[in-house]
Amino acid sequence: MELLRKHLLHLCRVPRDLDSVTCIDSKQEVDPREVGMRQADVDAIWGNIIKLYKSGVHPGISISIRRQGKVLMSRAIGHATGNGPDDARDADKVLMRPDTPVCLYSTSKGITAMLMHMLAEDGLINIMDPVAFYASEFARNGKDNITIHQILSHRGGIPGLPTDTPLEVLWDEDQTWELLCDAQPIINDGSKLAYHAITGGFVLERIVRQVTGDTLNAYIDKKIRQPMGMTYFTYGIEEQHVEKLAPTYATGPRPGPLLRAFLKRALGTGDITQLESMCNDPRFQQAIIPAANLVATAEETANFFQMMLNGGKWGRRRICSPATVARAVQEFGSRTLDKTLLIPMRYSAGLMLGDAPFGIWGPNSSQAFGHLGLVNKFAWADPERQLSVSLLTTGLPVLSHHVVPLVNVMRTIGNSTPRLENQVPFALSMA
Repeated sequence: MELLRKHLLHLCRVPRDLDSVTCIDSKQEVDPREVGMRQADVDAIWGNIIKLYKSGVHPGISISIRRQGKVLMSRAIGHATGNGPDDARDADKVLMRPDTPVCLYSTSKGITAMLMHMLAEDGLINIMDPVAFYASEFARNGKDNITIHQILSHRGGIPGLPTDTPLEVLWDEDQTWELLCDAQPIINDGSKLAYHAITGGFVLERIVRQVTGDTLNAYIDKKIRQPMGMTYFTYGIEEQHVEKLAPTYATGPRPGPLLRAFLKRALGTGDITQLESMCNDPRFQQAIIPAANLVATAEETANFFQMMLNGGKWGRRRICSPATVARAVQEFGSRTLDKTLLIPMRYSAGLMLGDAPFGIWGPNSSQAFGHLGLVNKFAWADPERQLSVSLLTTGLPVLSHHVVPLVNVMRTIGNSTPRLENQVPFALSMA
């Protein structure tokens, strides 16, 4: 059994006493009746998260759910460190907590996109302008008319770096930028949707540097992190917090040839253990990789999407205008087969949109918006349910037995939080 768990399925050990690895912030959680729900609804959501944890593919899970602006759930289960598939039984273990910082991976894209829309609100850019208007060197090899909007909506024609690019290049923003400037686009008219896993973020980061004269971290600190009172919420983790960051564990059965080819196209590598090594490399953890390494807690991430639900307000602070939120969530194009992910997707200029009868954010979620992170991190807001959710995990399974309990978590969150009646469509209400 130990051989199967550790060497074939690559699972963490699930303790019999789940209470010993459960952290609930009961001071923050409200009575479900305050937000039109029942305790049974919360228990059903948590029960499915426990089933996901018991699958063994996620050493740690944290979740934050806000309903009508109030904290419905702030919980964690498992270990942040010390209980990976290859960790010794007697390894030092640190519990996963609601305030444990986690790398958001591609969920970072949705937040970076909002920064671009806020730049437009500040009058520093027009997202319909060509990238080359702000950074002329990007025009090389026929990219002179590719717009910021096309980059945001994954139609920029540069979905990946050259296949022979070493992963270490990602820690060097300037070297990566030069590769992108030299790249030959697969299209340059925005006609094809192809998910930009890493590349688009570096383009957007360069624009921020050009128009603000400062780093992306400086801009997010000024516009979001400080006004919203966040501890983390930076691209890469600050040196004083490195030891608190939950590592990423490659779990589940290793991908076969077809799945490795898919991962290679989407992420730049089909070797899941190589991806794990990159994710846990201090150079990756402390670099600025705008599409892939924003660090935050589950609470901070849910709060960000709650701010968007609030029309750009957080408490008494105005983070951005309602019109900026509306532009960020407005669907661009229509449901289209993503040429990289190979599934039908709806996108705005930077965010993944839900769908009906079932979408990426659960059942009947056509107004919902958010972003996945490395397939196993979920952060979104659903205006019809007045819901903001952040589900952060530390495992890196691809196709495994965890899929059923994961789908059940998403289904139960949607079904347990009733939609509010007679609501104006969110984008219209923000305009």
